[in-house]
Amino acid sequence: MSRSVITLYDINSTVAQPWAPNIWRIRFILNYKRLPHRTVWIELDQVEPTLRMVGAPPVGQKPDGRPVYTLPVIVDPLRSGSTPFVLSNACTIAEYLEATYPARPIFPEGSRAMQALFVHYIQEIFVKPLLPILIPLTHQRLSERTQAHFRPRGAISTPPLAATGGLQHEQAWAAVKEQFNFLASILDKNNSDGSGVVAMGRDVSYADFAVCSVL
Repeated sequence: MSRSVITLYDINSTVAQPWAPNIWRIRFILNYKRLPHRTVWIELDQVEPTLRMVGAPPVGQKPDGRPVYTLPVIVDPLRSGSTPFVLSNACTIAEYLEATYPARPIFPEGSRAMQALFVHYIQEIFVKPLLPILIPLTHQRLSERTQAHFRPRGAISTPPLAATGGLQHEQAWAAVKEQFNFLASILDKNNSDGSGVVAMGRDVSYADFAVCSVL
């Protein structure tokens, strides 16, 4: 069965459930569209060699010109004949899944531009204050092998944000609260006029998956 379903590559960790936001975004779409899929778990330090092996396209370049490989990545054998279709980048994957499997759409007609702006806000503004909190927690969720691979030489561990200074911790959470309050005020505009509680009112869409994946 594994050869006839979509494969989603995800990061192995010490917790019993998926946790990476960008990968959750794609998992939400696969589940919402009821597309059969399986997850392949890989260590963070094995992302690049694994993606090179399956033929995933890079998502950018490093300053020295070397390609950058990141998750999520999917391999879809269902609609591509004898050669599996390999895609990277959350937005690219979302567009592909919508075009290839249009049932239960995630882009209501005429909404793509507004949704693109909404998702850009989530990625570039809403998430940034969370990074000082999320990055130390992310490091703790990785396996010991992967923690050791990314740990600075001579360092014992990466301390949680709370241990790096009370003021820094307070400032980080204040910035997070400000962004959450702003997002809540935007979404409440739909709720206040009775048009629904999600980004598009009553229609679940890609924008909602971008928010929920961070949560």
